[in-house]
Amino acid sequence: MGPRSFERQLKLPSEVALHARPAADFVRTAMGFQAQIVVVNGDREADAKSLMSVLALGATGGTELVVRAEGDDAPGAVEALAGCVAEFG
Repeated sequence: MGPRSFERQLKLPSEVALHARPAADFVRTAMGFQAQIVVVNGDREADAKSLMSVLALGATGGTELVVRAEGDDAPGAVEALAGCVAEFG
């Protein structure tokens, strides 16, 4: 990771899977930033700005995700996505 890279581990609330509506909210939040953002579920990575890519992660309730962002607004992007996931609960 470079000097403008930030990473944070997030846990989906146990009752919420990253499917249709939550995934759309997550992607909408990511789209508000210039940073390149990747979300990781185990050995799978997804472009956080692509709904199909995020849905393909198959993240279920309680899943540990890693959000990695690179760019000038990367810290804000990671924090916003953490807040988005926290609101799912």
